[in-house]
Amino acid sequence: MIFVVRVNPMPEQPPTVVLICHEDDRLDTEGLASWLASTMRLVGLVIIRDDGRRKWRSARREIRRVGWLGFADVGAFRLYARLLLARRDEAWKARELARLRLRYPADLEGVPRVFVSDPNTEETHQFLARLGPDLAIARCKFILKPAIFRLARVGTFVLHPGVCPEYRNAHGCFWALANRDLDRVGMTLLRIDEGVDTGPVYLHATCPIDEVHESHTVIQYRVVLENLDAIGRRLTEIAAARGAVAPIPTAGRRSATWGQPRLTDYLRWKWLARRSNRDADRVVAVP
Repeated sequence: MIFVVRVNPMPEQPPTVVLICHEDDRLDTEGLASWLASTMRLVGLVIIRDDGRRKWRSARREIRRVGWLGFADVGAFRLYARLLLARRDEAWKARELARLRLRYPADLEGVPRVFVSDPNTEETHQFLARLGPDLAIARCKFILKPAIFRLARVGTFVLHPGVCPEYRNAHGCFWALANRDLDRVGMTLLRIDEGVDTGPVYLHATCPIDEVHESHTVIQYRVVLENLDAIGRRLTEIAAARGAVAPIPTAGRRSATWGQPRLTDYLRWKWLARRSNRDADRVVAVP
């Protein structure tokens, strides 16, 4: 008599992942890290401690992009945001962090981490090479060098707050709102290549927004944080296939890079948003 023993295959292990993020953004260092630790296997954190040099480099790039007059507009917005928007935004961030920590109650204490002023350093390289993750998630304001973003076996991915290729680089949601391009207020999951948000795209996602009462900062976080389940499924699928997943076709679409928010564009956006909201109310009120 022959006995056939059925052995259930071992469930595939979730992919290993490293998060690269800024120390001063707790929604990333704690909230997003908790999600990754609950969804995949978070094996490391590269935490960037800003030393001021990045801001100067960013300022010089913006001056080259928009000139001194445009940069004064950028500075005016930063002052406006600090005085009138920051308090409400920080309160929202605190509530959102508490929500994420409750939903993803991961213990982050034992996760290996390295603190750097720039992720493109030998220290980062050695840290990632030692861990050998399947995936890396870059939530940083640096353009990563190939020596860094190629270390993850499947690739390094960006959760970009903006729909690519139309809204590449910084503050994609802000410029979609300012341009009244409301169908493209969303996020993009893409794999890093040597360009600026030019890599293959694997997911576009959005969420309901209140452009009258919410700041662009809140909206840019929400389009990412409210789509974590979809992002996690897609990343897991890509990792399981070792990257052999067809990206979303984007050939022939308009592509543009954008810079820092400007006060004139912010005020115009809010004025148009309020006017659009009033017009919608009048249409609803018509018998």
